[in-house]
Amino acid sequence: MPAPRPSLTVADVEAFVSQRCFPRSTDGPAAKVGVELEWLIHNGDGHRASLAQVEAVLAAGPLPQGGRLTLEPGGQLEISSVPFSGVGRACAEMAVDVEALAARLAAAGLDRSGLALDPGGPAERLVDSPRYRCMAKFFDEGGELWPGAGQAMMCGTAGIHVNLDAGTEDRWHLAHALGPVLIAAFANSPLWLGRPSGWRSTRMACWAAIDPTRTSVARAARGCVGDWTTFALDARVMLMRPSPNDFVNIRRPMTFGAWLANGHELGWPTEDDLAYHLSTLFPPVRPKGWLELRMIDALPDPWWRVPVVVATALLDHVPSADAFFALAPAEDRWSAAARAGLSDPALADGARRAFALTADVLPDLGLDAVTADAFNDYEERFVTRQRCPANDALEVVA
Repeated sequence: MPAPRPSLTVADVEAFVSQRCFPRSTDGPAAKVGVELEWLIHNGDGHRASLAQVEAVLAAGPLPQGGRLTLEPGGQLEISSVPFSGVGRACAEMAVDVEALAARLAAAGLDRSGLALDPGGPAERLVDSPRYRCMAKFFDEGGELWPGAGQAMMCGTAGIHVNLDAGTEDRWHLAHALGPVLIAAFANSPLWLGRPSGWRSTRMACWAAIDPTRTSVARAARGCVGDWTTFALDARVMLMRPSPNDFVNIRRPMTFGAWLANGHELGWPTEDDLAYHLSTLFPPVRPKGWLELRMIDALPDPWWRVPVVVATALLDHVPSADAFFALAPAEDRWSAAARAGLSDPALADGARRAFALTADVLPDLGLDAVTADAFNDYEERFVTRQRCPANDALEVVA
């Protein structure tokens, strides 16, 4: 909650970022891997499930391998795994929870969509929490670059997050170098309002169209702590919380740095306000004590395993010099990745190299047969042919 007088400095922000967002951790094969999978949920007639339907699935109890099941604003369901030692175990254990969720949905007459964006257009916001209410109002009142992007992002998108140790400085830069390749190789949201949108990943286009101070790329070559500190200070304040249950929208654009320097009629930011502000920032690579890779579109079974394997292999198992060299053709091509997928020659080259490096270390990853087969099949079906799942969806529409 805001304080009546200044209690936080820029140096305090930088120290908080260093200690909480980038703790040094172990790199290598024993590093921790976490996975978050979001799904758009539909009922038997193809329409989005109601709040009561998805809440009934949530109420069915814990998942067998410890994955946490939560509800997104538009009724999307998300499984967040616990951190596992190694990508092989992470994929195998998450697969058990995914199967358990699929069985619960089937028993309720529901199913998961294989797409990362509802092609029919913006869905209704089902979750009316104070946070989501403020977030929706923020986007509606000028926090988006094109109408409907905020609602589409909140209520109609689904993605895959890969969570890896924050580790060394190199990992921050390598995660950003890998980001465009992950977008392009796994793009799976080419439809909007029932027709092609012009983007292979319209989901990422939606994210890019909402308040760029909180969704753009955070890397700025100042080092990981400097990059994230600057990003946090330059991002607009979405809301303030005068009390634990009181959420207030900030209508006049104000960055966190300006709040820190000048205060506000509701008070001055505290460390708790800083922590909450960071939770409202959504760049493609977000440091949270680990690196959360947020740029991957949702994929159907068994394809969701593949980006988890590729990201972990490149950051944890391949020598960083080799990974940087392989990804150099695609570096910084964020917009091109979302628009063109692997139709972009530089991104196609980067993806081929990334998959080749992953294949080299595949025997070291401890993968089960289903995950290894999924990787090999995906590489053959998509990467070697400069395609992504969005191409399949567009062919169906055509």
